[in-house]
Amino acid sequence: MAEDEELTERQKKILDVIIKNYLETGEPVGSRTISKNSDLNLSSATIRNEMSDLEEMGYILQPHTSAGRIPSDKGYRFYVNELMTEKEASPPADSTSEMLVQRTDRLEKMLKQVVDVLAANTQYTSMISAPAITGVRVRFVQLSAVNDHQLLSVVVMDGNAIRNRIIDIDEPLNAEDLLKLNMLLNTNLSGLTVNDINLGLIQKMKKSAGEYADIIENVLENVAGTIEQDEGRTIYTSGTTNIFKYPELSDANRASHLISTFENKEELENLINDIESDEEGNPNGIQVYIGDDIPNMPDVSLVTAKYDLGDGFKGTIGILGPKRMDYENVMKNLKSLKKQLSDIVATSRLPEKKEEPKRITKKKE
Repeated sequence: MAEDEELTERQKKILDVIIKNYLETGEPVGSRTISKNSDLNLSSATIRNEMSDLEEMGYILQPHTSAGRIPSDKGYRFYVNELMTEKEASPPADSTSEMLVQRTDRLEKMLKQVVDVLAANTQYTSMISAPAITGVRVRFVQLSAVNDHQLLSVVVMDGNAIRNRIIDIDEPLNAEDLLKLNMLLNTNLSGLTVNDINLGLIQKMKKSAGEYADIIENVLENVAGTIEQDEGRTIYTSGTTNIFKYPELSDANRASHLISTFENKEELENLINDIESDEEGNPNGIQVYIGDDIPNMPDVSLVTAKYDLGDGFKGTIGILGPKRMDYENVMKNLKSLKKQLSDIVATSRLPEKKEEPKRITKKKE
């Protein structure tokens, strides 16, 4: 970045010492601390002059007149960019990797595991969005007779996402008519996404179904309901009380605001949507938001990663903490997690999404 080119190697080393010391202690860093914790072999006066230049360029701040310096948002951004451009490190080969995610037959259970373990491993607040279903195609549709006045519509999408619906009918269907309806549905819908199902196709299918046009309409509503998430996305969170471990976030106003954000489903969903619409980031799909990068949360940093369970099932993982969070450890945890999720997808089927049957009463003529 052009901003980083302003710095000399000596200034970069001084800034690195300031940031690493502040990440560890949360206390402003003075020239004496820098001289003791670096191999620069510079006098305190020279270090103070360089710190003054760094402050003028906006990389560090002096919170009080006689205090040392702390990193600014620009300083943190410099540090994070340096981490992201370093050679890829292997995921940590320790107990963290072993304890992160256990294979499970339920997607909900796995996502809850993810946020709980991330919060425990990082000591920050974590969140994960249930996967949004994008570009998912119809695999097959099955109509079955429950009794003389009810049909069960089963729609199966990519990733084995399943949705059932009970359809009430006035008169029983014989086996031949039921077979014809199943052939009509699968011939026209198999391999299509919801965006492919246009008005012309709907009218054509209803015309072909004749007196059973209402059944076709109900099945198409079931297909759309499998893909569209009318009730909004589920977002799982954990470690909210970890906020109180960091003095800069634990005062009543800041802590209350952060906690209320995590308890407000609409605000959290808007935050996730903003993140997912942001196409920037590094090749690992990891993005770092610092201070004013995050709407209404200028006192924190948020590190996110996008996960992909295949078949169009994608979501976002986020770890939120103070600006002086341990970015390197957070990124290692996210990289490790992404690898484990990929391994799980490679060796097992995605858990099915099941819903309670929904009764739809056919209107009388």
